[in-house]
Amino acid sequence: MAVQEIVSDALYQLRAGANNAIKTLHNPIRHPIRFISEILQWQFLFVFGVFQWFADKLFSPTPPGPSTRLRRPKVAIIGAGITGVTSAAHCIGHGFDVVIFEAGDKNSLGGIWSKVNNTSSLQIHSFMYRFHPSVKWQHGYPDRQQIISQVKQLWKRYGLDTKTKFNTNVEKVYQDEKGRWVVNSPSNGRFEGVIAAVGTCGDPKMPRMDGMQDFKGDIYHSSKLTGVDAKDKTMIIIGGGASAVEALEYASEEGASKIYILSRSDKWIIPRNWMVDILLSLNIWGQETLLSAIPEALLKKFFYRDLQDIAPDDKGIFMDTPMVNSDVMDKLRSGKAEWIRCDIENFTEMGVYVNMRDKGVPKGGPGRKTEIQGDVVVMATGYKRPSLNFLPDECFAGSYGPPNWYLQTFPPEHPSISAINCTYLSAIGTVGNWHIGIYTRILLMFLVDPLTRPSTFWMERWIDMTKILKATSPTGAFDFFTYLELLWWFFFCVTINPFRWKWATFVFFGLGFALPKRVESLIQKFFPHRGRSHLSSAISEDVPEVREMDEEAFWMDFAEWCHKPPEVAKLGAGSPSDSTPDLSFNEDFLLADLERQVREKLHKIMGERKTSWDESDSLRQSLKTRARPDNCDDPGRSPIRIVS
Repeated sequence: MAVQEIVSDALYQLRAGANNAIKTLHNPIRHPIRFISEILQWQFLFVFGVFQWFADKLFSPTPPGPSTRLRRPKVAIIGAGITGVTSAAHCIGHGFDVVIFEAGDKNSLGGIWSKVNNTSSLQIHSFMYRFHPSVKWQHGYPDRQQIISQVKQLWKRYGLDTKTKFNTNVEKVYQDEKGRWVVNSPSNGRFEGVIAAVGTCGDPKMPRMDGMQDFKGDIYHSSKLTGVDAKDKTMIIIGGGASAVEALEYASEEGASKIYILSRSDKWIIPRNWMVDILLSLNIWGQETLLSAIPEALLKKFFYRDLQDIAPDDKGIFMDTPMVNSDVMDKLRSGKAEWIRCDIENFTEMGVYVNMRDKGVPKGGPGRKTEIQGDVVVMATGYKRPSLNFLPDECFAGSYGPPNWYLQTFPPEHPSISAINCTYLSAIGTVGNWHIGIYTRILLMFLVDPLTRPSTFWMERWIDMTKILKATSPTGAFDFFTYLELLWWFFFCVTINPFRWKWATFVFFGLGFALPKRVESLIQKFFPHRGRSHLSSAISEDVPEVREMDEEAFWMDFAEWCHKPPEVAKLGAGSPSDSTPDLSFNEDFLLADLERQVREKLHKIMGERKTSWDESDSLRQSLKTRARPDNCDDPGRSPIRIVS
């Protein structure tokens, strides 16, 4: 399409959109406040659209071509929800190959958003739900269809449709003798890293209650309401969390005559206002403090107003994930909905028998028992949490099990595993957004640069430090956190280790040119076809002639390549963790480390005879010369005769 046609089409759509928006404007004389609000909203959406365009151009990794060979380590991603697809797109965009394992079929793409009702929409502003830089929202609070559409576009843009295995339930993840990860069985390939992206919402939770079989109406889970007739009916919603909001939206949209929300406890509700949401997420302590009384008092005064009776007094706003919805208050004030604090006794033929409690009376305490009658009962009881049992047993050992992991996602025993968005319990401002990319890029940094990789000892010390800093929290140290606290974790992670400094712009912004050139050039120099974290893991199961090669045979080949005696061939044989030279930092480090190992090994082999510096210099020169691919007899192969 010609540039003139593109511009013409864009102007036509802009005019059409403006005309439609003008028709929906309120009368500025009769409704001046609403009119001004709509004008301001227009301006914000315009600026937001410009921001999204620039964010895509600046921060979205370039999708590789269909014939491009991805040379960097391979990552297994478990789950094809928003987190799984987003992390896979980041990996692919930065040159790391992936395979996505999804237990459901293709209709499961998008995770929990593929299961909810068509009327469900974001409770937070889409500005806070930019799970990838390429996402482009058309509205402040997109619905389910728009969210799924963005996920599918991202999935196709990065060629993930050819890298996703549907109907594949992951039962176990383990390491082979080379330290590579295997998902279920070797037939699925081997991987250097694993991202668990199973989320926090699995199958619907549908508890059984006394008398359910006696109820004459219909009973549904809150996620199964699409197509249910609620017009002019009385709907009883059991539950007071996000699922209850989902059911309330549906009932209101379908024209229910009356809605009862039966909640066992009071829960904080905050306005559907992106400014308020961001301000609350800026509590860097990530816990309830003396200063928390200020936002709590302001919410009760200006948001709850005449409904302060349903505001919690027994817990602070920084102790549990709040509901984000302004419509709840509007519907309660209009009389269309009624919030009842109660315990469920049993179902009856006409409704639900409950024990209504006054404010401050604990669950199960004394109250007034009465029957709430209705035509339809909705179980807003949430979802079962997906299991992480497929991970190795050592991930759950002692006091360092989830969510008490490094940065809450890395098990201390395995820094090559990251469980993104599936270990947290409660938080403010953490749904979707920047942190998925940061977590993914931290994992990639650990995979290609071992000097940035934390040891188990230091990962556990960071966990202990966080527990000390949050010792006064009424919840566990990792049971609740805010978005600013999460960003502080990332900042601390990068700055505490000088070897991570060069990765800072890559980790935080995903800028491809910030990937240290020395790392990439060395990988390309030694392995033209694919880079690996270290030499021993470069032995690929896909190449027949090296499939059965063991560690000693590998170093025999390396010694021959270096023009050294066979005795040197055993250099590095044994434990890769303490003797295998690593090629993923830079050439000077490689040569110095290899030189040290040559001297140490020759000392042991030759007894009192010591390696002279001349011999070391000879080895260094041999390495530099032979590392050039143009010195290979076969330009299609590495000088080490290891290909993949």
